[in-house]
Amino acid sequence: MAETVPLRGLDAQGHIAREGSLARVPHAYRPVVAAARDRLADVFGTRLHSAYLYGSIPRGTARVGRSDLDLLAVLREEPTDTDRADARALDEALDQEFPQIDGGGTLLVGHACVLSELERHDLGWFVACLCTPLLGEDLAEHLPRYRPDSLLARETNGDLDLFLPRWRGRVASAEDSEEALRPLVRFMSRHLVRTAFTLVMPRWNGWTSDLHEMAEAFGGYYPQRAEQLRAAAVLGYAPKGDRAVLTSYVDDLGPWLAQEYTRVHGVKAPRPDRP
Repeated sequence: MAETVPLRGLDAQGHIAREGSLARVPHAYRPVVAAARDRLADVFGTRLHSAYLYGSIPRGTARVGRSDLDLLAVLREEPTDTDRADARALDEALDQEFPQIDGGGTLLVGHACVLSELERHDLGWFVACLCTPLLGEDLAEHLPRYRPDSLLARETNGDLDLFLPRWRGRVASAEDSEEALRPLVRFMSRHLVRTAFTLVMPRWNGWTSDLHEMAEAFGGYYPQRAEQLRAAAVLGYAPKGDRAVLTSYVDDLGPWLAQEYTRVHGVKAPRPDRP
C-alpha cells in the first residue's frame, strides 16, 4: 500500500504528522544509521532511555557527501560533561568512518526534561513530530498531538532576541576564511528561515522542514522580506563563507524578525539555564 502523504504536513485531524521514518532512510545511509544505533547503546549503556534520528536522513532527502547525521539521545538522568564529551567522540568517529555524511551531532537531553510542562511545546514537540525512533521507548506516546498554532510558534522560536547578541559576538570574532565563516552562514541561515516560517505557520496552517518551502510560505505574508528569505534558504543548503551575509543577518533580518515575532506571538517562556 502506498504511503499517505500528509497535506501540508498535517494528518486528517489537523495535527502535525511525524515527518520521518526508518523506511525512508536512503540505502546509502543505512549502514551509517545501523552503526549509530549500535554505538549509542555501547557508549551510554543502561543510562540510555531512548535514541532518535532526525533531519534529512529519516526524511529521505539527504544528499550523499553533503548531509549531516543528526541524532538525539535521551538519557535517564540529565547529561553530564562526560556524556557530552562521549557524544562528541562518537560524532567524530562516525564522520571519519562514513564518507556519506558531512559531519553530524548528537543532542543529549534528560528524560524528565522531554516530558516536562516547560518543554511540552518545544523539546516535546520536537521529539513527537520531528524525531524518528531508533532505540528504546518512544516518548511520543506520552506527549500530546500538536497543531501549528501560535502557542507552538511562540515556544519553538520565540527567543531569537536572546541569540542575536551571541551571534554578533561569533561573527565579530570569526576569522575571515571560508572554513570559519561557512558553518556560521549555514547555521544562521537555517535558524532564520525556520524562525520566519514558524512566524507565519499558524496562518499557513501546516508544517514543512524544507527550507525553500518555508521561505515561500513566509514570503506570501511578508513580500517585502521574501527575497531575503529565499536567499537564506539557498545558503542553508549550500552555504558560502560571506561575512556580509552574516552582518546582514545580525544587523537587519535578525532584529526585524525578533521584533515581529514578539509582536505576533509573544516571548517564549524563560528557561532556567538560559539568560
